[in-house]
Formats: sequence, structure tokens, C-alpha cells
Amino acid sequence: MEREITNETPAAKAVAMLSAFASVGATAFSKTILDIHCEEIRALYRGNRSLDEMRRMIGRDLQDSERNQHSVVIRPLFKQPLLVQLDDLDRTKAETITPLAFLVIRTSAGKDGTGNYQAWIAVKDAPTDEYAARDFVRRVKNASDADKTASGSTRIAGSLNFKTDYAPNFPRIEITHMNAGHMTTIPALEKAGFVAPQEQPKRPPVNTGNERRSRYGNGPTSWPSYEKCLAGAPESKSRPGQPRRSLADFLFALIADQWGFSDVAIVDHLMEVSSKAKENGRAYAIKTVRRAIDANKLTPHRGKSSLRHG
Repeated sequence: MEREITNETPAAKAVAMLSAFASVGATAFSKTILDIHCEEIRALYRGNRSLDEMRRMIGRDLQDSERNQHSVVIRPLFKQPLLVQLDDLDRTKAETITPLAFLVIRTSAGKDGTGNYQAWIAVKDAPTDEYAARDFVRRVKNASDADKTASGSTRIAGSLNFKTDYAPNFPRIEITHMNAGHMTTIPALEKAGFVAPQEQPKRPPVNTGNERRSRYGNGPTSWPSYEKCLAGAPESKSRPGQPRRSLADFLFALIADQWGFSDVAIVDHLMEVSSKAKENGRAYAIKTVRRAIDANKLTPHRGKSSLRHG
């Protein structure tokens, strides 16, 4: 695999990445700034920004982020085609998926020093039904052994990956492959072995009367409010003025489990709403949800929590 396909400035690399997303249908972007502890700086969040606006601002964003040891994270906003993010790939897996991808980036040196990669593919004939599309993405991630909880947000090329684990030599996000406008198809992915078999639905367990009740009515229809969980979290001891996001995440998972959402759904949703979960990945989210479920098993519930969505 090529390393760093361009020797241009960090800002030029960032613009190239933005343009790659736009070439396959991104209509806008959201931008999140994280501190070195991977906590979101909420005052700097910018949502639904056009490609032109992102291009104009990205140079200054990168300069500010390097001065303050912040990470610049973007989320491309799509309607069509279906975009699949394959995160946490080693070099071999990244090289295998590269012919089908429109963009591949190197985010760090990886455990073995050969690189940790992230590939993006655009699937033009993917299912349009929301649940069928989500299942298809899951099958592609399973086949590629990618991070199953990747949220669709990514550090932008040209920026430094500021995490405490990488200090003092913070890696720069590099583009290793770009094929602007390239879209793939389900048959092409299947032929290459990147679509896992369809799983058969599991038979629900028989209720013997001893299990904890965790379903209410006909099932949950809306999520608990993550913002209220965050607002109710105690202050962080290491970062005065900031909430303890790990406790907010635990509270959210606790309530979502009480409301009847599945463990997989809670992990997926936590990855969408929690900046800490986005950056710490699948292991953190799963651990948080498991702790919440275990806590609920020890506590009798007389009804839903009052912490409603909205």
C-alpha cells in the first residue's frame, strides 16, 4: 500500500479528503473538536457545514488544533449512496479492501508498527430500507473484521491525532489511497469476500418467570435523553467544569436497558451520541453497556425511568 500519496500541506490533505467525500455524494459535514483526552469541546462544534465553508475554514482549524493539541473530527452527511466506514484495519486488511474503496487513511502506527487504517466504501446498489441497510453494513464490517461500532465520524487527513497514548510523537492522519468518485456494488463486495452471510434470526428465550422484566408495552419507541444524562453527571475531577462523561454514558445505558432496548442497539446509539464512546471504540461501549445491564439485574424496576427523550 502507498504511504502518504501526497506531499502537500496539511490543509491541502484535509481539502483532498473533503473532496473525496463530496465526489461520492456528501452534501455537508459536521465538525467536532476533541481535546487530548478525547472529550468533545462542545462550544466548537459546527453542524451541517457546506463543502465550500469547510474548505475555507480547515486551514485555520488545523493551525488552532495543533497549537492547542486538539483533534479535528468530521462527519460526512449523506443521503445516497450508502457509505460504509471500515475502521481499525491492519495493513493487510486495508490493502485487500483498497480496490473497492474511494478513500483509505492511515491514522496511527498501529500495534505492529505497519499502520492502523480506515477505509471508506460507497455502495451504489445498497438497500434503501433503513434496517436492511444497517444489516448490510454490519455484514460488511463482520467480513472485514472492522470495528463494528465505528460511528461514521473520522479524524481529518492532515491533522494530528492527539491522544495521550501517542504523546509526544502524535501521528498525522495520512491519505494512503484515494479514487475520487469510485463506487462499488454488492456483487463486487460479495465476490471479494466482504459480505458476511446473513444471520438467521435467533429464537427468543422462553420466559420461565424468573427473568428480569426489561420490556414495556410493545417495546421502546424513543431513546432516553443523552443530554440530560450528561447534564446530570458529576464534575470531572481531572477536568474541572466538565462532566464525567463515563458516568453519563453509564446512566444512559442503564436507562436504555430499562426501557427495553437491546444491548447491541444501546452500543450503536452510544457510539452516535457520546464523544467518549466514539474515541474509545467498541470495547469501551460494550463494557459500559454490560456494566449497566449487570446493575439492572441487581435492582428491581417498577417502571421506566423518568428521564425522557427530548
